[in-house]
Amino acid sequence: MEFNMLSLSGFGGLMLLALDIWALVSIAGSNTSTGRKVLWILLVFFLPLIGFLIWFVAGPRPVPRRA
Repeated sequence: MEFNMLSLSGFGGLMLLALDIWALVSIAGSNTSTGRKVLWILLVFFLPLIGFLIWFVAGPRPVPRRA
């Protein structure tokens, strides 16, 4: 049995799904315009791995919560 971390099945697929969900929730909670949110969500949805990496580096951040 070959173990390949880049494989998008099994554990790798679940990790990518969890990271994409985290990205989508963060995008939805950001204070950027609706149009930009839609574009970021489409990028992460249609290109899960590449979209997540681009979002992680350059995407909108969620609004910090006040205590």
